Amino acid sequence: MSTGPVLHLVRHGESTWNAAGLLQGRTAHVALTARGRAQALDAARALRVAADAVVLSSPQRRAAETAAVVGRVLGLAVRECAGLREQSHGEWEGRPAAQCAAALAGAEPDWAPPGGETGRELHARAERVLAALPEAGSVVLVTHGETLRALVAAACGLGAEDAPREVPPNGAVVDLWPVGPGRWERAPEFAPHR
Repeated sequence: MSTGPVLHLVRHGESTWNAAGLLQGRTAHVALTARGRAQALDAARALRVAADAVVLSSPQRRAAETAAVVGRVLGLAVRECAGLREQSHGEWEGRPAAQCAAALAGAEPDWAPPGGETGRELHARAERVLAALPEAGSVVLVTHGETLRALVAAACGLGAEDAPREVPPNGAVVDLWPVGPGRWERAPEFAPHR
């Protein structure tokens, strides 16, 4: 008897703001670059899922464009999932990412930039997404770097303060395997597909 779905977490391909070095967060309109579309195609080709797999995507444009490629390659419909959107960085969105990197990387789980979402709030959102997944099969979640980190932590039974430190690269695929009801494990490192 299955203890849950196999999860395939996909970070969106490179966006125009990734290329420009800008902090994106919840900003919705940012599109993929040509490199990002190629990364999305590579990620889609790396996925091995059954014909009844479920593909869920953040509604933000860069993730939705990535998910459209995944769905086309796999021959699967894509469903929007608001819980997969990126962590909000509030008033910091649109700033050069390099100016914010140290503060964000060392942030306590209960801190956020003005108007932003804390790591603990993001973790709780990730837990809600996982709790609503189908009982078995394969699920592809197309999302964002910080949200992917929170999903890995929540899936592996870790708290917000123990989320992986590394943000997976654009186009990365992270596979999680069920080990018990509502619990998964992952390979030790993210698997980038470029």
